[in-house]
Amino acid sequence: MDVICQAKSGMGKTAVFVLSTLQQIEHHIGQVAALVLCHTRELAYQICHEFERFSTYLPDIKVAVFYGGVYIKIHEDLLKNECPHIVVGTPGRILALARDKDLSLKDVRHFILDECDKMLESLDMRRDVQEIFKMTPHDKQVMMLSATLSKEIRPVCKKFMQDVMSHGHNT
Repeated sequence: MDVICQAKSGMGKTAVFVLSTLQQIEHHIGQVAALVLCHTRELAYQICHEFERFSTYLPDIKVAVFYGGVYIKIHEDLLKNECPHIVVGTPGRILALARDKDLSLKDVRHFILDECDKMLESLDMRRDVQEIFKMTPHDKQVMMLSATLSKEIRPVCKKFMQDVMSHGHNT
């Protein structure tokens, strides 16, 4: 089931998708099973840290974070040496890695947009998200989370979804 979740900052949206993803993930060597996109490096880093924190007792789960401002060769080398099960990153860097075939998205089962409104309101970022989305399998769970979801952006979010469950204030 696809999910749109709106809740104020500090209410635990990150914990919701981190824990539900870790609970459901089927991790196979060399396959990215979950992709989390967010609009800033800082948020990507924080989310990656939360996955690492909550997966402390799941030693087989590998998490990696990719964002611009870091020499891309570092990310390419990391992906060649050890493919993570969970990838967190900004759309621009994820798209660059996927286009260059360094990052395969063909096994993604969980597609998560944190602060989805921030990414989908920016047309450039929306284009990147759409292109990344098309590289993932049709059969996957989509989760969109935000503190603020305007009436204008809700229909854009729903275009990424099939069987939608909305939860939150004014959804």
